[in-house]
Amino acid sequence: MTFFALTHQDKNSRARVGVIHTDHGDIHTPMFMPVGTQATVKTLDSLDLKTLGAEIILGNTYHLHLRPGEDLIDSVGGLHKFMNWNRPILTDSGGFQVFSLGEQKTDKGQGGLTRIDEGGVTFQSHIDGSKHRFTPESAIQTQHKIGADIIMAFDECTPDAIEKKYAAEAMERTHRWAKRCLVEHQKETGRHGYKQFIFGIIQGSNYEDLRQQSARFICDLNFDGIAIGGESIGYNMEATAQILNWTHPILPSEKPRYAMGVGLDPADLLIAIEGGVDMFDCVAPTRLARHGMVFTFEKHKGKHRINIRNKEFAIDQKPLEKGCGCYTCQNYTRSYLHHLFAAEEITGMRLASIHNLYFLINLVKEAQRAILEDRFREFKASF
Repeated sequence: MTFFALTHQDKNSRARVGVIHTDHGDIHTPMFMPVGTQATVKTLDSLDLKTLGAEIILGNTYHLHLRPGEDLIDSVGGLHKFMNWNRPILTDSGGFQVFSLGEQKTDKGQGGLTRIDEGGVTFQSHIDGSKHRFTPESAIQTQHKIGADIIMAFDECTPDAIEKKYAAEAMERTHRWAKRCLVEHQKETGRHGYKQFIFGIIQGSNYEDLRQQSARFICDLNFDGIAIGGESIGYNMEATAQILNWTHPILPSEKPRYAMGVGLDPADLLIAIEGGVDMFDCVAPTRLARHGMVFTFEKHKGKHRINIRNKEFAIDQKPLEKGCGCYTCQNYTRSYLHHLFAAEEITGMRLASIHNLYFLINLVKEAQRAILEDRFREFKASF
């Protein structure tokens, strides 16, 4: 059985439907991955995630390395057993988090708590300031110990606006690191008794020629899937759509495509799906939920969400979203959630998180149906 099977291509767009096969279950694409940064999707447990219909979740290599540590996770049989999740898991390589530590960036893209060299990245923990180092080899070793079904090559993530000279240097370094990651991955395969797959990451910032050069290089390597990274992806949707247009003709149709960090707004997923992408993740849905921001189909002040903390919802007896099938909307009112946030009750964060993740997971499932019926563009326009 192949890792990825493309089952239908929309006749009127690049949107497509497929299935990713892993030893922990199948993943139907396009799909949204809830982010379980520290072996937990904040305020939710494994049963919540299954009830929501999540087929895969994402773990964060950087955070899991710092605590509890990959060796502890390895000793108990991997992340699936550690967090009681028997469905697929994807881990990022830690590249974006290490990049994020460089808060004061220079014209070379470095600064803050990170230092990048040809061998890898030296960084300080945001928790206690302790010094750590990731290399392409150690990032792969760490992910194998964590035991994710899908792991990512270690890359250098570049800022949304960076001079071309450094963007090219970082891209070429990412390419050299990608080859090292593949070599290390071959040594580590099968650690926990099931197959682990690896994705390469396309970089090149917001430069068309660099993005296309990177796409050709990464696609020519023996990766199981192709990811599109960089700060622009998901953060700047206009640039994201442009980058997808630049790279789409180069991407092999037989491999899954992953746009890293897409999901700040529900409409962003549809833009990426129309661009031919199969996989997405974002911390925003649960982060927004913890601040009282809940997703809606209708736009409010230009965004598909409302702030349930606003006074206008204090006596509103409607559900968060009319017709929504999530547990929250089926059982609670806007008034009740407004009260929970006003009283600073954790239950409010949990109920809002359930709604936001259900909203995105269900939206993508509806997109799957629209693609199968060759009406994706109409579906996107109606949203």
